Amino acid sequence: MEIRDSGVLDGPVLLFGGPYSNLQALRALMDWADANDIARENRICTGDVVAYCADPVGCIDLMQCKGGPVVAGNCEKELAVEAPDCSGDFAGRGTCARLAQDWYAYAARALDAGHRAWLGSAADRVLFRHHGQRYVVLHGGAGDISRFLWPISADDEFWHEISILQEEVGAFDAVISGHGGLPFQRNIDGISWINAGVIGLPANDGQRDTVFALLKEGELQFQNLRYDAEEAAFAMERAGLTQGYDEALQSGYWPSEEILPKSMRHSPRAPVGEAGGLSP
Repeated sequence: MEIRDSGVLDGPVLLFGGPYSNLQALRALMDWADANDIARENRICTGDVVAYCADPVGCIDLMQCKGGPVVAGNCEKELAVEAPDCSGDFAGRGTCARLAQDWYAYAARALDAGHRAWLGSAADRVLFRHHGQRYVVLHGGAGDISRFLWPISADDEFWHEISILQEEVGAFDAVISGHGGLPFQRNIDGISWINAGVIGLPANDGQRDTVFALLKEGELQFQNLRYDAEEAAFAMERAGLTQGYDEALQSGYWPSEEILPKSMRHSPRAPVGEAGGLSP
């Protein structure tokens, strides 16, 4: 367990997850951060820099050049040690497990020892203070890096993770998480649980834009990220990654909805916002 404390962060704090090897989205986010004078140490990633899309090396290089602290996701952990798969919490879950085999093998072939070392250097937790509040950043769950927590998960599921974190790092005001791919904020008896969303795939909402979070003067904002989704999809096609996530970049719908609770799944034929649609 490696815990890194970034101390007090002044100015806006950019919070984002899952670049997912989507270089077009990561470039757009870093360009936005540059244009808005976000300090590098204030650009915090919740993990999974490398995953579904076509440019794992380009994303690592760009994060090394312009990114800030990165929390280790399950993808960082497994790719760093050349594990046979990404160990996501979807073993035996049909489409997601099958598609993971394809993109993971592609990414593993693309990385060299230097890239793996960088992935392996990511912290398990990142701590920081901002406007008098103490934050702890992790990937999925505190007890299981690949645990999915959703906007509709029961309070006791969040409390289980919060209690583990309290034992690890002491008292805090908010948790920043990733992994699930859907941005949301929950208040659990005075502690805020925030999923910053991911920038590499849409939020299964029928929109091409992806989502990141911003802490500004102590207030949380979710913001849409517009980027060249068509070029990202074409890059996947050129790489032979045409198992469904390439289409998701343009349709806004995941090919692996079975990982979601049933009430949160969408039909591409239904209007966005039905069947448990999320409004960040």
